[in-house]
Amino acid sequence: MIAKNDDSINYAEMEKWLNNYFLDPLTSYLDQTQFQIDLYETNKEWIVEAILSEYDASEITVLIEKEKLTITAMIPTPSKQSQKRIRVIEFPFQVISQKVTATFMEGILEIFISKTDGEVANNRYITLQ
Repeated sequence: MIAKNDDSINYAEMEKWLNNYFLDPLTSYLDQTQFQIDLYETNKEWIVEAILSEYDASEITVLIEKEKLTITAMIPTPSKQSQKRIRVIEFPFQVISQKVTATFMEGILEIFISKTDGEVANNRYITLQ
């Protein structure tokens, strides 16, 4: 693991971003039309929680690209039209530079973004555990 310097993330900017995210009417709209997302912060990480109770783990993908975290949930159907729901969260820092892990249990997807541990800065899919 690559240790991150605390200067790589502006925590005051992140706090402002979190406040704006929850006050944005689009956030509430997407919670109702796509799926609900909540954001939490601990001393060591930010946690993105998505409620995806009607999906299986095999129907969910998590992609990180630069500052973006994209969650896609898609139920395959026999017809050519799939039931696809997407949420994109743009962070005020390079998510690809952070260690990111994800778990999916009992319909809840949790994505953990480390504040202290970094990884190679590549766009990548995150494997659900």
